[in-house]
Amino acid sequence: MSDRIAEEKLNQIRQASDIVDVISEFVQLKKQGRNYIGLCPFHNENSPSFSVSVDKQVYHCFGCGAGGNVFSFLMQIEGLSFQEAAVKLAQNANIELEMHLSGSSKPNYLSDEGKQMIEAHNLLRKFYHHLLVNTKEGQHALEYLLERGFDLESIERFQIGYALDSWDFDYKFLTNKNFQPALLEKAGLIIKREQDGSYFDRFRDRIMFPIADRHGETIAFSGRSLGAQSPKYLNSPETAIFNKSKTLYNYHLARPTMRKLQQAILFEGFADVIAADRSGVLNGIATMGTSLTEEHVSTLKKNVQVVTICYDSDSAGIEAAFRAGNMLQEANLQVNVATMPDGMDPDDYVKRYGAEKFRNDIIHSNMTFMSFKMLYYRKGKNLQNEGDRLLYIEKVLQEVSHLENLVEKDFYIRQLAEEFNLSLDALKEQERQYSQSTHQKEQQHQNRMIQAPSVMLRKAERIKPAYHNAERFLIAHMMRSIDVTYKVQELMKGNHFNIDEHQAIITYLYGFYEKNHQPDLNSFLDYINDEKLRRIVVDIEMMPINEEISDQELNDYIKQVLKYQKLLKIKEKEAELREADRQKDISRAVVLLAEIQQIRKTL
Repeated sequence: MSDRIAEEKLNQIRQASDIVDVISEFVQLKKQGRNYIGLCPFHNENSPSFSVSVDKQVYHCFGCGAGGNVFSFLMQIEGLSFQEAAVKLAQNANIELEMHLSGSSKPNYLSDEGKQMIEAHNLLRKFYHHLLVNTKEGQHALEYLLERGFDLESIERFQIGYALDSWDFDYKFLTNKNFQPALLEKAGLIIKREQDGSYFDRFRDRIMFPIADRHGETIAFSGRSLGAQSPKYLNSPETAIFNKSKTLYNYHLARPTMRKLQQAILFEGFADVIAADRSGVLNGIATMGTSLTEEHVSTLKKNVQVVTICYDSDSAGIEAAFRAGNMLQEANLQVNVATMPDGMDPDDYVKRYGAEKFRNDIIHSNMTFMSFKMLYYRKGKNLQNEGDRLLYIEKVLQEVSHLENLVEKDFYIRQLAEEFNLSLDALKEQERQYSQSTHQKEQQHQNRMIQAPSVMLRKAERIKPAYHNAERFLIAHMMRSIDVTYKVQELMKGNHFNIDEHQAIITYLYGFYEKNHQPDLNSFLDYINDEKLRRIVVDIEMMPINEEISDQELNDYIKQVLKYQKLLKIKEKEAELREADRQKDISRAVVLLAEIQQIRKTL
């Protein structure tokens, strides 16, 4: 920033920015008592340990320790500086700030090289799009798209463009903008010739589909050939800014609708996403030519409760849907499957039957993942054959045994009984046996986890010594009262807290109050410029304490803090005493013994 934001403005931004509203843009929160809980966005977890306090306007993860206020949340999740987070919150609250951002506005989670790569990609995206919609050179590419069902609205929304049929236009265009060839090669935009070390453009005479990160920044391209050029689709290589296993196509545009509907539609490719978008399905996303990954699942889990898979109807598409569905289900997401007619993908279907039919007959007529599994297990089996029929029934019953809802179980068991004219009681008994076996295995796994040394070690680590807890309680009360702070300073008589981080926090607190600030958690968090200390402050703030602290309680805490220092001093003197005994220095030993006894009297 070119200027410092006035404290009055920061207070205005804080008051206008409810932390629950801000965090809800990134995390699904559920009210629990006075707080809200959800899955932590800063580490992978299956059980929610992320807590947001409405009263205190802070967040804290009991799993990874992340914590802070509304400013630090945006700083951490979007890689922003404090000033950038303040500007963003001010804009959301329609608060005017008479200042501007200096330098690059790219997120701070990127290196300088990464920021330059994104800048180069954004420039090319704009230029490719301009070539497609505004120039004679791009006219044939535009006509090609329009003939295949694309409309100008979609072309604009997805910033589709055209790369010239030139070996070095991109190279010249970007180097004239002062981008270094080596950086452009790393970014995957140009390729170096082995023969003479010269460069040529990666994308030539192709329709260009930009790929964006979650912030909407262009990080890669996929180029479709217009003729016989091979391959049909040419994608950017993985780079410092583009990782296929973490990138979901259209995520930045689909996310608001995904969160509103609590549902994502997962497609195989970006052409399907664009076709679905033209049909009014605005929550479509796709993987980038790769199978669904744990990173993709984690991203979806933080935004939706339901994922509907809409893959191609060929054998590869069915297998991919089965794998993806199992991954999503293991992450406790509800999974549905929208099946396509044989030999068709969503793009083909929309072109042939139209948007309304696609929405109603495909997306809204999806089946449960269990129903899809029943179809999946029929593949390659002749159910007229007794052996295949028994294998199929056994597999379906095993899958049904994993279901938690009793009505669902009954529904699918009855389907089997009716289709194969089997005893309902016999099927239920067989399913019950599978269910018991599954439960026993899960129980054994849980028992092993409980007995694991690493878990026991973590539990042991949570048991803190008395002086450690005493320092935390003192800090908690000091953050609420200036009077208590100066009482603690007086009683400590120049001694420091035993934990370095605790001492750093109270040093910040002394400075905070000396600048005439009143006790205010959020202001204090913004005053601290160390992320680790902010986390500890929030962790301390989340402790339940009495509103008032008696003189007796205060003195007891101080005594615990100083007692540990005295015990350390005794250990030090005892080591010196052993050395004096070893050297037979009787006079030195007598003095040390007296000093040890004197210290012990003060404990």
